[in-house]
Amino acid sequence: MITINPLRFRRGALRMGTLRLGALRAATVATASALAALASAIWLEHHAHLGMDVVVTAVALSVTLARVQRGTGHLDRLIGVVVIAASAAVASEVGSLLVRHPILGDAAFVTAMSGAIWIRRFGARATKAGTLLVLPFVALLVTHTEGARPYAADHDAWSALIAVVAASWVWLGQLLAAAVRFDRPRPRPAARPVPAGGTKRRIPASTRMALQMAAALAAAFAAGHLVFHAHWPWAVLTAFIVCSGARGRGDVLHKSVERACGAAVGTVVATWIAGSFPAHDRWSIVLIFTVLAIAGWLREISYALWAGSVTAVLSLLYGYYGQSAPSLLLTRLEAILVGATLGAAASWLILPVRTGDVFKRRVADALAALADFLGTPIGDRAEARQRGARFLQTAELLEQIAKPIRTHRMLLRHARSARSASRPRRTTGLVSHPAAHPADAIDAVRACIAPVELLAKAFADTPPEPTPAWAGLQGAVAANVGTVRLRLGGRTGPAYRRLPHLASTTAGSALLDVDAALAVLDRTV
Repeated sequence: MITINPLRFRRGALRMGTLRLGALRAATVATASALAALASAIWLEHHAHLGMDVVVTAVALSVTLARVQRGTGHLDRLIGVVVIAASAAVASEVGSLLVRHPILGDAAFVTAMSGAIWIRRFGARATKAGTLLVLPFVALLVTHTEGARPYAADHDAWSALIAVVAASWVWLGQLLAAAVRFDRPRPRPAARPVPAGGTKRRIPASTRMALQMAAALAAAFAAGHLVFHAHWPWAVLTAFIVCSGARGRGDVLHKSVERACGAAVGTVVATWIAGSFPAHDRWSIVLIFTVLAIAGWLREISYALWAGSVTAVLSLLYGYYGQSAPSLLLTRLEAILVGATLGAAASWLILPVRTGDVFKRRVADALAALADFLGTPIGDRAEARQRGARFLQTAELLEQIAKPIRTHRMLLRHARSARSASRPRRTTGLVSHPAAHPADAIDAVRACIAPVELLAKAFADTPPEPTPAWAGLQGAVAANVGTVRLRLGGRTGPAYRRLPHLASTTAGSALLDVDAALAVLDRTV
C-alpha cells in the first residue's frame, strides 16, 4: 500500500486544479472561435444561399478542431487546413450519395471512416491527419436531418471553404490566446520508441481498430435504416463515438456504458428543453453555444458528462430544425442504445485488443521512460526537462486506460467484502490484505509523478548531494526499475531490494518515494 505524503497530495490536487482551469480556458477559446466561425458561415450562407447545414458544419468543425489542434505547431496546422478542406469536399459528395443512393453512400462513409483509422500505422503525422479526416464526416451525421436533399454541384467547393474558415478561426483564436498568455498548452515531447517487453502482433492495432469501426458502422447503418428509418444518424453516430479510440475491450465497455448513459440523459433533458422553444428560435442558438462551452470543459472530467452535453446539443439542434416532438424521444433513446451495443460488440468480437496487453505495454513504456529519466546527466537542464516530460507523457497514456481497471478493482473488492460479511466471522489473529490488482500498478506509476517533477528540478542544477551517497541512491533506484521491467516481461533478474528510508534532502526523499512506488509495482506485475 502506498503511503500518501500530505505535501505530495496537496501538490497533486493543485496540479489537478490547474489542469481543470486549463480545460476551462481552452473551452472558452473554442467557444469564441466557434462564434466567429458561426458569424462567417451565416454571412456566406446569406450571400451564396447555401443552406443552414454549412452553418452547423462550421460550428461543429471549429469546436472539434479547437480540441484536436490545441498545442499543434504551425506547419502541422497548415497541413491540417489542407487535409480538412479536402475531407470536407469528399464528405459533401458522400452526403449527396447518402440521399441519392443510400447503399453506396453508406459504403463510402464506412470506407472513409475506417480508412482514416487505418492510416495511423504510418506514424504520428498520419495519425493527426486521420483524426482530421473524420471530422467533416461526423459533422455530416449531425447535419443529415429528415427530408435531406442532394447537394448542389458547387456544394463541394463551399464545404471546403467553410472548413478552411473554421480552421482559420481556430488557428487565430489559439494564437491570440497564447500571445496574451490566456491559454498556453505545454508542447508534447517527441515520442521515443521504447520496447514493451513482448512480441509484436501480426496485425497492427490501427488495422484492428479500422476493421472494428467498419463492422460497427456497417451494422449501425443496417439497423438504422431498417428500424429507425429517417432517424438512422443517431445509431450511426453513437456507434462511432463508442468504437472510436478504443483502448482494449475493458476500455470500450466502460466508455460505451458511460457514453450511452450520458447520451440518454442529455437527450431526455434537451428534448424537454427544446420543446419550450419554437423552431428557428434564436435563443436556441444561445443555449446550444452555452452547452457547447460547458461540454468542452466537462470532457476533461468525465466521458459521461461530455457525452450527455454533446447529445444535448444535437437534441437542441434538431429542435431548432423543428424536430423536437416528445414522440421522437423514445426513438432517439432506442437508437442510442442500439448504436452503443453495436460499437461495443464490434470491439469485443472482431480482432479484440485485450485490456491486459494494453496495460502491460503502457506500464512497460512508463518504466522505460522512468529508467531513462533516472539516467539524466546531472546539470543538463534541457535533458532533464525533456526526459521528465516524456515520463509524464507515458504516465498520462497509462491513465487513459485506468478507469475500467479501477472500476473492476472496486467491484471485485466490493464483491469480496459482501462474501466475507455473509460468512461467520472467525478470529485467527491474522490481518488480511487485499490481493494485488493491476489498478495498484497504475496508482503506483501515478505516485511517481510528483517526485519525478521534483527530481527534474534537482537534476537540472548541480548535484543535490555532492557525496557518493547520492550516486549510490540514484543507482539503487535505477536497478530496482530494471528488476521490475524484467519481471513485467516475464524474465528473471536480480531480486528487488527495498531501500531504507534514510534521506535528509528533498531530492533524496523524492527518490525514496519513487522506490516505494516501485515496490508496489514489483508485487503487482
